[in-house]
Amino acid sequence: MIGLNKVILVGNLGKNPEIIIFPQESHRDDGSQIVVKKATFPLATTEVRRGRDGEKIEQTDWHNVVCWRGLAEIAEKILKKGSQVYIEGKLQSRSWEDRDGNKRYITEVVAENFTVLGNRNRPEDNNMPPANDPFANILNEETDPLSGLPF
Repeated sequence: MIGLNKVILVGNLGKNPEIIIFPQESHRDDGSQIVVKKATFPLATTEVRRGRDGEKIEQTDWHNVVCWRGLAEIAEKILKKGSQVYIEGKLQSRSWEDRDGNKRYITEVVAENFTVLGNRNRPEDNNMPPANDPFANILNEETDPLSGLPF
């Protein structure tokens, strides 16, 4: 039997991504060291439903999200606390021993890709990006795959 491990979440970042850099033993031809980046952040998903008495009930769940390598670099540049994000990935559980010798467990969403849906801290009321807009440095005509289309 074939298994499937797929997670899709839409939620808001609880804080800015934390970045960890893992240097590798090997080096590039130019002598620079190869590094692997890891970005982690909490994501809140909120479900709204009606109770038996008709009162609105909100339930918020928190998810630990992990991005690796190139996706971690993009997350570091554009994701901020409060950003609304669509994330696709897979669940991964792991365990370790803490300093006191206790066995600890965590389940994480390992992101395979994400799309920023909105940002509470980003003004949407005009078409000009602010000077400190993180998207301005990443998304431009050179990186826009649709920029060369005639329509």
